[in-house]
Amino acid sequence: MAKQLEKKHPLAIRWLHWINFPLLTLMIWSGILIYWANAVYGVKIFGYELFHFFPAWFYEFFGIPFRLAEGLQLHFFFMWFFLVNGIIYVLYLAFSGEWRAILPVPGSFKRAALVTLHDLHIVKKLPAQGKYNDAQRIAYTGVILMGAAAVVTGLAIYKPLQLSWLTNILGGYEWARWQHFWLTIAFVGFFVVHVAQVALAGWSNFRSMVTGYEAVDVKTKIPASSLNDKEGVAV
Repeated sequence: MAKQLEKKHPLAIRWLHWINFPLLTLMIWSGILIYWANAVYGVKIFGYELFHFFPAWFYEFFGIPFRLAEGLQLHFFFMWFFLVNGIIYVLYLAFSGEWRAILPVPGSFKRAALVTLHDLHIVKKLPAQGKYNDAQRIAYTGVILMGAAAVVTGLAIYKPLQLSWLTNILGGYEWARWQHFWLTIAFVGFFVVHVAQVALAGWSNFRSMVTGYEAVDVKTKIPASSLNDKEGVAV
């Protein structure tokens, strides 16, 4: 079966995606440096702590202790780049029409469940999908909302006096900090799943976010050498 390169991701989407990757990594890393100074959160059930964020060995292994000032400087510096990149991304989605490929549509949650069952090899049939499947639509829309929430909660704990109205809306400083922390954990979870899914999808899928093109199967008996046309380039 011949393969053909088809356009998948516009240049702006690719640039903004790859700019956001190191920015989000730096924000998470610097956030952990800050969190070390007052590490109070954990997973508890009926008062029993199952896991504490984070164990002492975690800080020792990564050399995190005594780097609070560094963490604050990095976090407050790169947050503006993270914010601007996010705003540009959302505006591009809105004005280019790319939002149609990302936002969930009626039936997305039902089909997303089927996509998940297919990925777990529980069901064999994969629901019809376009540029993104319904699980991706929900995840990508969700991560945009998470980014916005991270900025809002971050500002609330960054300037709790100047933005007291925002901090109060979020339930006060402690609640805003709690929300900001768990949004960070959610980002880490998304990142792990996203990388795993990209790896499972294969090289062609990864290449599409680098070059903008993805190799797809062409169900035709026409020789591959004759497939050069306006819609793609035979490979």
